Amino acid sequence: MSKDTRAPVSAEGLGASLAALPKKGPPPVHLWNPPYCGEMDMRIARDGTWFHEGTPIGRPAMVRMFSSILKREGERYFLVTPVEKVGIQVEDTPFLAVDFTATGDGRDQVLRFVTKTEDEVVAGPENALRVVQDAAGAASLPLVHIRGGMEARIDRKTFYRLVALGVQEEVDGAPWFGVWSAGVFFPMIPSADLP
Repeated sequence: MSKDTRAPVSAEGLGASLAALPKKGPPPVHLWNPPYCGEMDMRIARDGTWFHEGTPIGRPAMVRMFSSILKREGERYFLVTPVEKVGIQVEDTPFLAVDFTATGDGRDQVLRFVTKTEDEVVAGPENALRVVQDAAGAASLPLVHIRGGMEARIDRKTFYRLVALGVQEEVDGAPWFGVWSAGVFFPMIPSADLP
Protein backbone atom coordinates (compact mmCIF):
# COMPACT_ATOMS: atom_id res chain seq x y z
CA MET A 1 0.00 0.00 0.00
CA SER A 2 1.49 3.36 -0.97
CA LYS A 3 1.95 6.05 1.62
CA ASP A 4 -0.22 9.18 1.32
CA THR A 5 2.16 11.98 0.34
CA ARG A 6 -0.36 14.80 0.23
CA ALA A 7 0.39 17.76 2.47
CA PRO A 8 -1.68 18.08 5.65
CA VAL A 9 -4.66 20.38 5.32
CA SER A 10 -4.79 23.51 7.45
CA ALA A 11 -7.74 24.69 9.51
CA GLU A 12 -7.46 28.06 7.76
CA GLY A 13 -7.83 26.45 4.33
CA LEU A 14 -10.86 24.48 5.44
CA GLY A 15 -12.36 27.61 6.99
CA ALA A 16 -11.97 29.49 3.70
CA SER A 17 -13.92 26.72 1.92
CA LEU A 18 -16.70 27.06 4.48
CA ALA A 19 -17.00 30.83 4.09
CA ALA A 20 -18.68 30.35 0.71
CA LEU A 21 -21.41 28.05 2.05
CA PRO A 22 -25.02 29.20 2.54
CA LYS A 23 -25.74 30.25 6.13
CA LYS A 24 -29.29 28.83 6.56
CA GLY A 25 -29.70 25.53 8.39
CA PRO A 26 -27.13 22.80 9.02
CA PRO A 27 -24.80 21.91 6.15
CA PRO A 28 -25.98 18.84 4.16
CA VAL A 29 -22.77 16.87 4.82
CA HIS A 30 -24.60 13.60 4.09
CA LEU A 31 -24.84 14.74 0.44
CA TRP A 32 -21.18 15.71 0.10
CA ASN A 33 -18.67 13.18 -1.21
CA PRO A 34 -15.60 15.25 -2.11
CA PRO A 35 -12.16 13.72 -2.71
CA TYR A 36 -10.00 12.85 0.29
CA CYS A 37 -7.37 15.59 0.76
CA GLY A 38 -5.27 14.13 3.58
CA GLU A 39 -5.14 14.34 7.34
CA MET A 40 -5.51 17.41 9.53
CA ASP A 41 -3.77 17.60 12.90
CA MET A 42 -7.11 17.90 14.70
CA ARG A 43 -8.36 15.75 17.57
CA ILE A 44 -11.54 15.56 19.64
CA ALA A 45 -10.66 14.50 23.19
CA ARG A 46 -12.83 12.29 25.37
CA ASP A 47 -14.10 15.33 27.30
CA GLY A 48 -15.32 16.97 24.06
CA THR A 49 -12.41 19.43 23.76
CA TRP A 50 -11.25 20.05 20.18
CA PHE A 51 -7.50 20.38 19.57
CA HIS A 52 -5.68 21.73 16.52
CA GLU A 53 -1.95 21.03 16.28
CA GLY A 54 -1.95 20.03 19.95
CA THR A 55 -3.57 23.24 21.19
CA PRO A 56 -7.18 23.45 22.43
CA ILE A 57 -9.42 25.47 20.14
CA GLY A 58 -10.55 28.27 22.44
CA ARG A 59 -13.25 29.81 20.27
CA PRO A 60 -16.60 28.04 20.82
CA ALA A 61 -17.95 29.40 17.51
CA MET A 62 -15.04 27.78 15.64
CA VAL A 63 -15.64 24.44 17.38
CA ARG A 64 -19.36 24.62 16.53
CA MET A 65 -18.53 25.35 12.91
CA PHE A 66 -16.15 22.39 12.66
CA SER A 67 -18.62 20.08 14.43
CA SER A 68 -21.31 21.04 11.90
CA ILE A 69 -19.21 19.63 9.02
CA LEU A 70 -18.19 16.44 10.81
CA LYS A 71 -18.98 13.21 8.97
CA ARG A 72 -18.47 9.55 9.86
CA GLU A 73 -17.51 6.95 7.28
CA GLY A 74 -17.07 3.49 8.78
CA GLU A 75 -14.91 3.94 11.86
CA ARG A 76 -13.25 7.14 10.60
CA TYR A 77 -14.24 10.78 11.08
CA PHE A 78 -13.79 13.55 8.53
CA LEU A 79 -14.41 17.26 8.17
CA VAL A 80 -16.08 17.78 4.79
CA THR A 81 -17.02 20.64 2.51
CA PRO A 82 -18.44 20.29 -0.99
CA VAL A 83 -14.87 20.28 -2.38
CA GLU A 84 -12.61 18.60 0.22
CA LYS A 85 -12.52 15.93 2.90
CA VAL A 86 -9.88 15.70 5.63
CA GLY A 87 -9.41 13.05 8.30
CA ILE A 88 -9.32 13.89 12.00
CA GLN A 89 -8.89 11.85 15.18
CA VAL A 90 -11.68 11.17 17.69
CA GLU A 91 -10.64 9.66 21.03
CA ASP A 92 -14.04 8.40 22.14
CA THR A 93 -17.19 9.86 20.63
CA PRO A 94 -17.32 13.04 18.56
CA PHE A 95 -19.93 14.66 20.80
CA LEU A 96 -20.49 15.05 24.54
CA ALA A 97 -24.05 15.43 25.87
CA VAL A 98 -23.88 17.89 28.76
CA ASP A 99 -27.56 18.39 29.62
CA PHE A 100 -31.13 17.42 28.82
CA THR A 101 -34.66 18.59 29.42
CA ALA A 102 -37.59 16.29 30.12
CA THR A 103 -41.19 17.12 29.31
CA GLY A 104 -44.23 14.92 29.88
CA ASP A 105 -44.49 11.80 32.02
CA GLY A 106 -44.29 8.04 31.57
CA ARG A 107 -44.69 6.89 27.96
CA ASP A 108 -45.39 10.51 26.94
CA GLN A 109 -42.03 11.73 28.25
CA VAL A 110 -39.70 13.47 25.78
CA LEU A 111 -35.98 13.83 26.49
CA ARG A 112 -34.14 16.57 24.57
CA PHE A 113 -30.35 16.38 24.86
CA VAL A 114 -27.88 19.21 24.21
CA THR A 115 -24.21 18.67 23.43
CA LYS A 116 -21.14 20.69 24.30
CA THR A 117 -21.23 21.97 20.69
CA GLU A 118 -24.89 23.04 21.11
CA ASP A 119 -26.42 20.29 18.95
CA GLU A 120 -29.89 19.34 20.18
CA VAL A 121 -31.67 16.02 19.63
CA VAL A 122 -34.72 14.27 21.00
CA ALA A 123 -34.07 10.68 22.04
CA GLY A 124 -36.58 8.60 20.13
CA PRO A 125 -37.02 6.46 17.02
CA GLU A 126 -34.42 8.47 15.05
CA ASN A 127 -31.95 9.05 17.89
CA ALA A 128 -31.47 5.98 20.05
CA LEU A 129 -30.28 6.12 23.63
CA ARG A 130 -28.13 3.17 24.71
CA VAL A 131 -25.73 2.01 27.39
CA VAL A 132 -22.66 -0.06 26.46
CA GLN A 133 -19.73 -1.41 28.42
CA ASP A 134 -16.33 0.20 27.94
CA ALA A 135 -13.54 -1.83 26.32
CA ALA A 136 -12.40 -3.19 29.70
CA GLY A 137 -15.97 -4.04 30.74
CA ALA A 138 -15.44 -1.96 33.87
CA ALA A 139 -17.84 0.92 33.27
CA SER A 140 -21.13 1.64 31.56
CA LEU A 141 -21.04 4.27 28.83
CA PRO A 142 -24.36 5.99 28.11
CA LEU A 143 -24.69 7.23 24.52
CA VAL A 144 -27.27 9.08 22.46
CA HIS A 145 -27.30 9.23 18.65
CA ILE A 146 -26.81 12.76 17.31
CA ARG A 147 -26.68 12.45 13.51
CA GLY A 148 -25.17 10.47 10.65
CA GLY A 149 -24.16 7.47 12.75
CA MET A 150 -22.38 9.71 15.28
CA GLU A 151 -23.11 9.53 18.99
CA ALA A 152 -22.58 11.66 22.07
CA ARG A 153 -21.35 10.19 25.31
CA ILE A 154 -23.63 11.42 28.08
CA ASP A 155 -21.58 13.07 30.83
CA ARG A 156 -21.80 11.78 34.39
CA LYS A 157 -23.99 14.50 35.95
CA THR A 158 -26.46 14.25 33.06
CA PHE A 159 -26.56 10.45 33.28
CA TYR A 160 -27.31 10.63 37.03
CA ARG A 161 -30.23 12.96 36.29
CA LEU A 162 -31.39 10.56 33.56
CA VAL A 163 -31.28 7.58 35.93
CA ALA A 164 -33.54 9.49 38.34
CA LEU A 165 -36.26 9.35 35.64
CA GLY A 166 -35.88 5.60 35.13
CA VAL A 167 -38.67 3.06 35.39
CA GLN A 168 -38.91 -0.70 35.09
CA GLU A 169 -40.44 -2.25 31.95
CA GLU A 170 -40.48 -5.71 30.46
CA VAL A 171 -38.28 -6.19 27.38
CA ASP A 172 -38.32 -9.58 25.61
CA GLY A 173 -39.81 -11.20 28.72
CA ALA A 174 -37.24 -9.78 31.14
CA PRO A 175 -37.50 -6.74 33.46
CA TRP A 176 -35.26 -3.81 32.53
CA PHE A 177 -34.59 -0.43 34.11
CA GLY A 178 -34.65 2.38 31.57
CA VAL A 179 -36.31 5.56 30.37
CA TRP A 180 -39.07 6.56 27.97
CA SER A 181 -38.64 9.23 25.32
CA ALA A 182 -40.81 10.07 22.30
CA GLY A 183 -42.78 6.85 22.63
CA VAL A 184 -39.72 4.55 22.84
CA PHE A 185 -38.51 2.69 25.93
CA PHE A 186 -34.71 2.65 26.14
CA PRO A 187 -33.47 -0.16 28.40
CA MET A 188 -30.31 0.75 30.32
CA ILE A 189 -29.74 -1.90 32.97
CA PRO A 190 -31.29 -5.36 33.48
CA SER A 191 -33.40 -5.05 36.63
CA ALA A 192 -31.69 -8.18 38.00
CA ASP A 193 -28.38 -6.25 38.02
CA LEU A 194 -29.76 -3.41 40.15
CA PRO A 195 -28.57 -3.22 43.76
